[in-house]
Amino acid sequence: MSRLLPRLPRSGLGVLAVLAVLSSAVMWFETIRPTVGLQVWAFDPGHVDVYRLLVPGWNRLHPDHPLALNVLSGSALQTRMMSGFLAGTPVADLLEIERTQTGPVFAGPIDGIGFVDLTDRLRQEGLLDQINAASFSPWTTRGHIFGLPHDVHPVMLAYRSDLVEAAGIDVSRIETWDDYFRAMRPLMRDLDGDGRVDCYPLNGTYANPSTAEVILLQAGGTFFTDDGQANLDTEINAEILARLATWFEGPARVIGDANLGTVSGQQMVHSGFVIGIIAPDFFAGSMTTMLTDMAGQFKLMPLPAWRPGGRRTSVQGGTMMGIARSTPDVDLAWAALKELYLSPVSAEHLFRDRGIVTPVKANWGHPVFDEPSAFFS
Repeated sequence: MSRLLPRLPRSGLGVLAVLAVLSSAVMWFETIRPTVGLQVWAFDPGHVDVYRLLVPGWNRLHPDHPLALNVLSGSALQTRMMSGFLAGTPVADLLEIERTQTGPVFAGPIDGIGFVDLTDRLRQEGLLDQINAASFSPWTTRGHIFGLPHDVHPVMLAYRSDLVEAAGIDVSRIETWDDYFRAMRPLMRDLDGDGRVDCYPLNGTYANPSTAEVILLQAGGTFFTDDGQANLDTEINAEILARLATWFEGPARVIGDANLGTVSGQQMVHSGFVIGIIAPDFFAGSMTTMLTDMAGQFKLMPLPAWRPGGRRTSVQGGTMMGIARSTPDVDLAWAALKELYLSPVSAEHLFRDRGIVTPVKANWGHPVFDEPSAFFS
């Protein structure tokens, strides 16, 4: 080793040059290294656990094209995906991404999008009618669909049934958010005499846009036009946001902030700091593991409507899987994608393990959706 050291460049520029050569060599070998089978990139280990149940059956039928499942962090997946789409570096055949990752994917012209356009396949195979139509929305741009939806993510309201029922409040008489806040008003009390409210009707924070997004979509607000242009400056959006501002702050405040992703937030929920929690299906599933000792203290109800006769639900988040345009066999990748996403096995375990509702209508009749929940009494 001592004989080699004098030969190494001693300047900072020399070291950088060596590192650049080495990294280029690594990338070159990575590029030419052959991969076996159909490569799948996903960001959620829980999703991949479900897909592993389907891999043996696929591999028996396609021994020359086995499925290879890979879990990447969301940021790593997006970086590598966009690098592949824009610079031609290697990407998987199938990529599973979350809705917030689609912005740069759909930013350019249609023929420059790195995913295969699935619109004609979906129409020809009747899948547009077999899958919940609204679930295609995040993966659609300018009339073209670039992914199969993984989920529906309907939103419900989880509420502290023990506290609500002890106060004699009948939630069946609640239709609108005004009704809800009026009914819960007696629970907004200062319990320790410090002059501050110790119990709020709803959980949320203006620092996280998810609450506002759920309500805005429920009430008929919009983010984009059908052709993908920003559409924020509308009367309905202004009305919704102006009203939401009074929910978060001011003398009529009705929202408290208990972050269930933290121990302190979970302790606040235990103490009764918030009564209602806006709960998309996946979050309702997470509550059963985050708040295990509160089983039987929550129930689910439809979201109160923005106005009488309005929607009693909304949507939050979403995931899709698409086919990279660089894949050498699109038909094979399409068959694998349908195997992973349309299977009753996938639908059953995603709901049983994660609370996620499949968008495949034929799977809605599965008995798993009728099983009682030990957590939501």
